[in-house]
Amino acid sequence: MRLEALARRKAYAAALTPALRNELEGKLAEVVLPHLIGARVVAGYHPMRDEISPYLILDAIREGQQAALPWFGGRDARMMFRAAPAVEAGPWRVLQPSGGAPALAPDLVLVPLVAADRAGNRIGHGKGHYDRALSHLREAAPVFTIGIGWEDQIVDGPIPADPWDMPLDAIATPREWISCHA
Repeated sequence: MRLEALARRKAYAAALTPALRNELEGKLAEVVLPHLIGARVVAGYHPMRDEISPYLILDAIREGQQAALPWFGGRDARMMFRAAPAVEAGPWRVLQPSGGAPALAPDLVLVPLVAADRAGNRIGHGKGHYDRALSHLREAAPVFTIGIGWEDQIVDGPIPADPWDMPLDAIATPREWISCHA
């Protein structure tokens, strides 16, 4: 399922012109921004491969809110969040904040998708970084999660979830807001 979803995401993103991609990411920001009003720390991610970018969302957060991004001390370390911007290569050569940037505990996390169903179950890249990080954050305080992705990443059928999988609270695409818990 993961390999099929990765291939579908790659093909979808490859078909986008730079102008259309920017337009769709702008529409995603329009869909998501009204849902960030109560958040203090909004965590996004530095997009890799064919992922939709959260940067137009992070660039538009309100005064008094702070943007955070994933940070890894090493390949086997638990993912943390540090104050944006992404300025140095992490263990997988994906840009991340400086190791000296303040560590933050986000109360809202924009989660990248490989695929997701409408119940909030997601497939990521398979390493479990987000599940472990969200579980750790939720031990201390509530954290609202919004999976963000292209339209083609939302599947109709259920995605099987393991007991350690952290379900999403909502999903957003450039065309749709999906509340996952009625």
